[in-house]
Amino acid sequence: MENAQPKILVADATPAQDLRSPESFVSLYTNLMCEVRDEGLLNRRYLWYWTTIFVAIASFVGIWAGIFLLGNSWFQLILAAALGVVATQFGFIGHDGAHRQMFKSAAWNEWTSRILSGAFAGLSFGWWRTKHNKHHAAPNQEDKDPDIGPGAIAFTRAIVERRTGFAGWFAQHQGWFFFPLLTLEGLNLHRESVQTVLRPHSVPHQRVEAVLIFARLISYVAVLLMVLPVGKAAAFFFLQMAIFGLCLGGSFAPNHKGMPIVPATMKIDFLRRQVLMSRNVRGGLFVDFFMGGLNYQIEHHLFPSMPRANLKLAQPIVRAYCDKHGVSYSEVGLFASYAIVVRYLNNVGLRARDPFECPLAQQFRG
Repeated sequence: MENAQPKILVADATPAQDLRSPESFVSLYTNLMCEVRDEGLLNRRYLWYWTTIFVAIASFVGIWAGIFLLGNSWFQLILAAALGVVATQFGFIGHDGAHRQMFKSAAWNEWTSRILSGAFAGLSFGWWRTKHNKHHAAPNQEDKDPDIGPGAIAFTRAIVERRTGFAGWFAQHQGWFFFPLLTLEGLNLHRESVQTVLRPHSVPHQRVEAVLIFARLISYVAVLLMVLPVGKAAAFFFLQMAIFGLCLGGSFAPNHKGMPIVPATMKIDFLRRQVLMSRNVRGGLFVDFFMGGLNYQIEHHLFPSMPRANLKLAQPIVRAYCDKHGVSYSEVGLFASYAIVVRYLNNVGLRARDPFECPLAQQFRG
């Protein structure tokens, strides 16, 4: 489960502690957790979330009202782009609910996420949560993290080496194709969601999710065809999907791509597992909004149930704690993060040649 606390041992580690002692192998996560909890940063932010949900729904309704009022016009493409951005926000809200960030009740979190994700973004909550749980359990670890598994993009050297011909050439230049491919990610997410709800016994409350997803998709296409000619309706649909995929994929991509790839059999303590394989992206309120708080990826991975609005408040505490204990903390600007992603993907066969070495093991070897 996403919110299950990791099995860890408690140690009162200090900078003066002998790095070769057994305590150097003990997780420091519990001490950090206590510090964050004492600051009240794990408390729910009900007003913030209710306001966020209300604004998102109001924006969604307003865009569709604008579509009816504007009628047969190419200016509808502006509303298509706006709808793509708003649909992304519902994806972020669904993500927060899946992590139980919004309410104390697990059922409230789950059903809020299921309804908002399905009815407003067209995504299967059950499919996404299962996939995302695996990612949080082992970020950037081969054979365990589905986000670096085989696909159109090769994220590890092992995948690159299996590709020949055009696929091999593409893998050597995939960084330049990464963002164009993200415009197709919205369609891919919808495809995965539809396939999931059509597959028997694939997720809990499958019929509810199927009704939400198909009702949303059918009504969406029907309304477009009522208001617009086929050509403009198609342009609206594909532009909205492209913006949705670009915004959502562009929010997840900078957080782990280009960070160390962990061999499948390596064991790492919880704090280092989450910090060393994650990257924060700075940029203020603009980045906070368009990345849905995922720019505080380190804090999110350490405290997945922490409300989104509290992540930036936890950042100074986490960064100082990592500095104190010699744990590398990565944070870059938005454009720098995308440049890292492109460089890594273009050179993944070379950059992944050396296995990730656990810093604790390096300290022990002296």
